[in-house]
Amino acid sequence: MRTTPALSLRPATLEDAELIASIHSVSWQATYRGLLPDAFLDGEVTRERAAYWAARLGAPGGERRIVLIAELGAEPTGFVCVERQPESAWGVLLDNLHALPGYQGIGVGKTLMRAAVEWARELGETQLYLYVLEGNTAAIGFYERHGWQFVGAEPDYMGGVDITALRYVYRLKP
Repeated sequence: MRTTPALSLRPATLEDAELIASIHSVSWQATYRGLLPDAFLDGEVTRERAAYWAARLGAPGGERRIVLIAELGAEPTGFVCVERQPESAWGVLLDNLHALPGYQGIGVGKTLMRAAVEWARELGETQLYLYVLEGNTAAIGFYERHGWQFVGAEPDYMGGVDITALRYVYRLKP
């Protein structure tokens, strides 16, 4: 009889910065192809995400955020980063939710999102928000299927190009 490893979540530590950066880079390379320049995705993104996550996980204010790594057995499959934004009219920011391409469709994203919602609810928050890159139809469909609502668009800059970031909100039920 064969057993399937269980999907689990664990808190990230500073020592996980390289792992998270790797998952983030691979996710962007697979998802943003055609939306961001190939030169950025094939080169700079790996270095940029490594520097970003080393700085972010080591930065003060860690009590305002939670970063969780999803694992199937001992294999990392994705991560989520959620941060309380005290001055935001939009609530808690779901800043990153990434499942590696080979693990999409098996519940990694849904499990990570559920953990983000539970964390925000425990803080007494009433809403989460996120930004998704215009043209990222898979992510847009995922969020809309799970009850997120589009509330606006903002210009942004990523990978050396101007982009449009779509803002979605998720209202927590009391």
